[in-house]
Amino acid sequence: MKYDFDKIIDRTGTASYKWDQSEKLFGRPDILPLWVADMDFEAPKEVVEAITRRAEQGIYGYTVRTQSFYDSIVGWLSRRHGWNIEQDWISSSPGVVPALSLMVLAFTEPGDGIILQSPVYYPFYDVIKMNGRTVVDNPLILEDGRYSIDFGLLEQQAKAGAKMLLLCSPHNPGGRVWTREELTRIGGICSKYGVLVVADEIHHDLVFSGRKHVPYASISEEFSQHSVTCIAPSKTFNLAGLQTASVIIPNEEIRRKYNALLKTLSIHMESYFGLTAIESSYTHGDEWLDQLLEYIEGNLNAFSEFIKERLPQVKVIIPEGTYLVWMDCTAISDKPQELKRLMFNEAGVAFSEGSVFGKQGEGYLRVNLACRRSLLMDALERFSLAANSAIITNN
Repeated sequence: MKYDFDKIIDRTGTASYKWDQSEKLFGRPDILPLWVADMDFEAPKEVVEAITRRAEQGIYGYTVRTQSFYDSIVGWLSRRHGWNIEQDWISSSPGVVPALSLMVLAFTEPGDGIILQSPVYYPFYDVIKMNGRTVVDNPLILEDGRYSIDFGLLEQQAKAGAKMLLLCSPHNPGGRVWTREELTRIGGICSKYGVLVVADEIHHDLVFSGRKHVPYASISEEFSQHSVTCIAPSKTFNLAGLQTASVIIPNEEIRRKYNALLKTLSIHMESYFGLTAIESSYTHGDEWLDQLLEYIEGNLNAFSEFIKERLPQVKVIIPEGTYLVWMDCTAISDKPQELKRLMFNEAGVAFSEGSVFGKQGEGYLRVNLACRRSLLMDALERFSLAANSAIITNN
C-alpha cells in the first residue's frame, strides 16, 4: 500500500492542542503551527480500523493486558531494534512524561540531583523541579553542527552524588541518535557511581537512513539492571491523544517498586483504546512507518535546501532522528521575545522557541517536519520573508 502523506486534513475544530489554540497561544488565528511534536498524518489504516472496531463494541469497561498485547511489544522491539525482552519486564504508564515523573518519585528523594543534558525536551525540567528535586545540567557540546556529550563533566556529576540520569535517546531537540560507543560510556559512568538511567526512547522508531537506534538497556546485562526504558507508539504513529506508554524494567526490584507506585495512584489499569492502539500499530505498522520515514527525510532535505538558499545566516543542526529540526537563529536575534514577535506577529508561523529547552536554546528554534510538504514550505516562505526583513532592519 502507498500512503499519501500529502493529503490535506483539516484538524481545526477537533479540540486539537496543535491547531485549535493559535489565537490563545500566539495572538492570531491564522498561525501555521509547526511547534508541538504532533504529526498531521493519519495513523495506519489497520490502527484506525482496530480502534473503530473497539469503539463499536459500545461498552468501554476496565481493560487488562492480553497475550497478543505483550507479543506485539516484544515482537516490535525484536524486529525493529534487535532487542529481545521478556514479557514480564513490561509495565505501563499514561505516557512517557508521566513515567519519568513516577520514576523520579519512586527512586529519588526531595533535593536529590538528577542529571539532564541540555538543551533538552522541556518537561524534563518540570518532572525534576516540580517534584522538589535538583536539576544537574550536563550541557551537550555543539561542534561543527553536531552535539556530543561532556563525559568528563558527567563523571564529576555522578561522583558528586547525582541519583538519576534522564537520558533523551534519540535526543530532542538536538536530533542526535546516540551511538553504541557513546551509550556504553554513559553506562560505564552511571554503573560505577550507582546512577539510575531512565531512558526516554519515545523517538526510537524515527531514525533516518544511515543511523541506527540502540536501546540503552540492550547493550549489556549490567546496563539493563540499572535502567528503565520508556517507549510509546504516540510519536511513531501519531497516537499521543490515546495516553498510553510502555515502561520496560528488567530489574525485578525496580519493577516491583514502580508497579507498587502505579497501584498506589490507581493508574495501573490499561487504557481501553490505548491497548488496542499499541497492539495494532506494533503488529501492522511496519510498512506505514517505512514510508513515513522516507517522506520526513524528504521534508528534511527540502527544509535544509530552502534555508541554505533563502536564509544562509541560519544554521541548521541536521537531525539523525526524530521529526524535529533544531536551527540556530542567533544571526537574526538571540532574544527569545524578539524571535517570538518575528514568528507570531510578522511571519504568522509557530515554531518552538528555543529557550524553553534550556539556556543553551536561546536564539534557537525547533521546527516540526511531520506535516505535508506544501505546508512546510509555506511556513518557511513566511518565516524567511519576515526574518530577512528583520536582518536588513538590524543592519
